[in-house]
Amino acid sequence: MNKLVDVLSWVAMRCTQNKYLNAIKNAFQNYMPISLTGAVGMLWTNVLVNDHGGLGTVFPLIMDLKIFNPIFEALNYAAISCISIVIVLLLSSEIAQANGDHDIYPVIVSFLSWLIVTPHTIDGLHINLLLHTDSGAIVHTKLSAFVHIPNYIGITLKDFTAQGIGSIYTSLSGLFTAMFVAIIATELYHLLRNCDCLLIKLPSQVSTNQVLSFMNIVPTFLTCLIMSSISYLCILSTGHTLNTNIYNLIQLPLQLMAGDNLIAVLVLYLIISLFWIVGFHGKNLMSSVIESFYRPLLYINMGAFNAGLRGKDIPYVFNSSMFQMFGDIGGSGCTLGLVIYILVFSQRHDNRLVANISLFPSLVNINETVIFGMPIVLNPLLDIPFILAPLISLTVGYFLIQIGFCPRVIMEVPWVMPPVLHGFLVTGGNIYGALSQLLCTGLSFLVYAPFIFIYEKKQRKEEYIY
Repeated sequence: MNKLVDVLSWVAMRCTQNKYLNAIKNAFQNYMPISLTGAVGMLWTNVLVNDHGGLGTVFPLIMDLKIFNPIFEALNYAAISCISIVIVLLLSSEIAQANGDHDIYPVIVSFLSWLIVTPHTIDGLHINLLLHTDSGAIVHTKLSAFVHIPNYIGITLKDFTAQGIGSIYTSLSGLFTAMFVAIIATELYHLLRNCDCLLIKLPSQVSTNQVLSFMNIVPTFLTCLIMSSISYLCILSTGHTLNTNIYNLIQLPLQLMAGDNLIAVLVLYLIISLFWIVGFHGKNLMSSVIESFYRPLLYINMGAFNAGLRGKDIPYVFNSSMFQMFGDIGGSGCTLGLVIYILVFSQRHDNRLVANISLFPSLVNINETVIFGMPIVLNPLLDIPFILAPLISLTVGYFLIQIGFCPRVIMEVPWVMPPVLHGFLVTGGNIYGALSQLLCTGLSFLVYAPFIFIYEKKQRKEEYIY
């Protein structure tokens, strides 16, 4: 056990000391209020006031509220379709603060760098359109499907360009580029800003604002020049933009590796549980991994659902909300099943006291009173179900989604949302999501039952001996 504690302590220290993982974790956590705003807009326009598969199909009167849809569509667009812009700002701010730069300028330079590497023209072949049909349905199509130019004219749609930044760069497909630019540009600016030979110094009589402005001239110019050069060299060497290369070579492989890899998720949750049973907050220590790899997958699912995709057309099974739905029922270790068993079957006053105190916190996924009150920490008999319950629940949840019984998770809600209601909301208001989470809550009850029965028998035996 001591060796396990030493190994986990070393891993915990490495996770908490990594500047970039911590910055990414904090950036996505700070983005959560924005994503919840977008989720409300998406829930309104796609689930509630929607007569194409939404509540409006069974309750037509609700469609009288359709006049408010543009309000919620605007919320949805700003929060979900512009995520890359916000992540550039948030991540750059986190890294700048870690570097000791507490002013806004590194964030501005980082955003300028993102604008520099992002294509600002769209040719006619790649202009996407939304076609609104007479029935009210929205069809995603391209301009090339409706405009045909005869070959003898000598020009094609590709010769026509429109100015602007395409949503492919501001939305989820540009997320890793945004993270890459935020990290590189902020670090580069910090490095150049600390080179005395690059600073333009003014006499002490000059105002502070003017001094700072002149000091930032060379670092700002060089940072933007280097980022622009990287982008141009990328196009020259590969024929594709920086965004396309990062998406194809880094973002897409990582998403495919994480989004449907059950083994990787089970190993992740095994590590989280091992941290807990030796007294560390496992979820916090591994949150940098979850936030970096699995929260973006949630936003991709949100974007797909918002685009009208349903069922298995939603890209990924696993994401951060799916983990909360199946792996954290009542908190880490799915301990709500343990609390319910004790309240229903236990005859021991001390255990029932812990369960009574823990019931309400468990319903909002807070379970430190159970983990340290039973205790589960350093208690081998209860450590086993504490490890097994989330692994079994996640595995069952995975297969429920794969067979189509449970919809894919496409929504973000506060982590304190009670189980069952949580499953209903994160699947876009689907009753089968609630039933799936209820089923896994029952499974966690069954996993804990024999172990708590044996544990209480052991407690009685020890009392008899002493």
